[in-house]
Amino acid sequence: MKRTLLLCFFILSGILLGAMIASLAAGTPGLSWLAFSQSIGFHPVLDLSVVKLDLNFTMGISVAQIITISLAIFAYTRTRI
Repeated sequence: MKRTLLLCFFILSGILLGAMIASLAAGTPGLSWLAFSQSIGFHPVLDLSVVKLDLNFTMGISVAQIITISLAIFAYTRTRI
């Protein structure tokens, strides 16, 4: 249980750190490639003519987030608990 929570913490911190790095690097000419991101979405609609249910799920991930998530997983494998 502890290891699973630790892995979730490492991955979430990697996502947040990567998002911060991407937003900071977006304005820098040499590091703007870190801010390149792609969005993936899922948009199911249920229309019953009386009620319309519309769910939207979108996830965007940047190059900086991929790098920091990889580093977070590597750091997780090196921790001893």
